[in-house]
Amino acid sequence: MEAGDFKDFAKAMTDYIAEYLENIRDRPVVPLVKPGYLRPLVPEQAPDKAEPWTAVMADIERVVMSGVTHWHSPRFHAYFPTANSYPAIVADMLSGAIACIGFTWIASPACTELEVVMLDWLGQMLGLPECFLARSGGEAGGVIQGTASEATLVALLGAKSRTMQRVKEQHPEWTDTEILSKLVGYCNKQAHSSVERAGLLGGVKMRSLKPDGKHRLRGDILQEAIDEDIKKGLIPFYVVATLGTTSSCTFDALDEIGEVCAARDVWLHVDAAYAGSAFICPEYRYLMKGVEKADSFNFNPHKWMLVNFDCSAMWLKQPRWIVDAFNVDPLYLKHDQQGSAPDYRHWQIPLGRRFRALKLWFVLRLYGVENLQKHIRKHIALAHLFEKLCTCDERFEIVEEVTMGLVCFRLKGSNDINEELLRRINGRGKIHLVPSKIDDVYFLRLAICSRFSEESDIHISWEEIKNSADEVLAQK
Repeated sequence: MEAGDFKDFAKAMTDYIAEYLENIRDRPVVPLVKPGYLRPLVPEQAPDKAEPWTAVMADIERVVMSGVTHWHSPRFHAYFPTANSYPAIVADMLSGAIACIGFTWIASPACTELEVVMLDWLGQMLGLPECFLARSGGEAGGVIQGTASEATLVALLGAKSRTMQRVKEQHPEWTDTEILSKLVGYCNKQAHSSVERAGLLGGVKMRSLKPDGKHRLRGDILQEAIDEDIKKGLIPFYVVATLGTTSSCTFDALDEIGEVCAARDVWLHVDAAYAGSAFICPEYRYLMKGVEKADSFNFNPHKWMLVNFDCSAMWLKQPRWIVDAFNVDPLYLKHDQQGSAPDYRHWQIPLGRRFRALKLWFVLRLYGVENLQKHIRKHIALAHLFEKLCTCDERFEIVEEVTMGLVCFRLKGSNDINEELLRRINGRGKIHLVPSKIDDVYFLRLAICSRFSEESDIHISWEEIKNSADEVLAQK
C-alpha cells in the first residue's frame, strides 16, 4: 500500500470509527454468536494476491462487528470502564506511524522524555506528593505499564529485591533459597486476583486477609497478621492496599496500613486501578489519605480517564530496587547517555514498549483538567441516580456504599433469585451486567462505563432491570 491508498483508507476508517461510536447505542450490547462463529466467515488460508482495502472495509461489519461486545455502549455496565476518546485514538495512530521501541533513551529520546513529563503532569493532577515525581530532583518518577497487574508484579519484585538485600546483610549465612521461603506479602481478601498471581509469579507467599465489616483492610488486621508471621520466623516484605476493589469499589484504610508498613520496613504498593482517576477531583482525595507512606502507586488512565488501553500509570519513590532487580545490560543496549535519563526497560517486565505517552499528551491537552473532572463527576452522578432509583423500589437493596461510578445492588431475598435476575437481564440482551459475591452474598454490579452515557440511558437500564425483576418474581 502506497501513501495515496493509505490516505483514502485512513479517511474511510476515520469516518467509519466516528459513525460507529456516535451511533453505538443502536447496536445490541452483546453479540448473539457462539464459539467458532468466525471461522466459516473467512477463507481457510491467507490470499496469495493482494486485495483492495475496500474489500477489507466491506468485511468489517460481517466478520468483526458481528462478534464484538460493545464496551462503549451506554447500555454496557459490566466490569469497569475501558477508556476511549478521539484524541487517544489519533495519538495511537501517530504512535503506530513512528513505530519506535522505546526500551532505552537513545532508542527514541522523545518516547522516554515525554513519558517522564506526562507522569509528572498526571501525578500533579492527582495530588501525589512531590516525593513520587521526577521533577522533585531525586530518583523518583513515573512509568507507563501495560496494566495494573504488571504494576503489582513489578512492585512485588522491587520489594523482594530490597528485602533480600537487607536480610542478607543481617544474616550473611542464609542462602537466597532460605530467604525466599520466608518472605510473605499481604492484601485484602477483596483485592484483585492479579495480586495473588503476582505472588505466584514472584515465587513468594501472599496472604489474603479478612477485611473489616465494611470490607476494608485495616491497620490492626494487618498488624496482627504480621506479628503472627514474625513469630513463625517469616519475613513480611510487601503489602498491597486497594483503593476501589473490583467486587464493590471499597477502599482500604491506607493511612493505617501505611503506619504499619513504615514501622516494619515493609514495601507498600497502592493499587487504585479504577478509582484512581477520581483523584483528579479534589473532593475525592480523602480516599487516598496516607499515600505519602506508600513506596509505589498505580492507577489506570485507560479505565476511566479517556486514554485508550493500554496506559497504566505507576510511580516509584525508589525505582533503583526495580532497576537492580531487572538490570541485564548487554552491549548492544548500552549508550553514551546512560544514567542521565531513565532507560524504561529496567522499570518493567517486557523489554519493548510503545510510545504510549502520546495518548496522555493528546488527551490532557485536548480535554484539559476541567473537562476530565467533569467526565468523572458526571459518571459518579449517574451512579447516584441509579442508586436512587434502586432505593425507591422496595424490592431492591444497595449492597455497598456508592462512592464512585459503581452500584452494587440486589433483589431482597436469596442468592438464587438474584442469579435468575442476572440471567434474565443478560438474556434479554438490552443491557449487560456482571455479578459478584462477598461473604456468600450474591449481588449485581452496575458500572457507568461509556463516555456517551446520559441520564436517559440510566433510566432505560433501570426499566430493563425492573422488567426482568417483574418476570422473575412473577415466575417465583
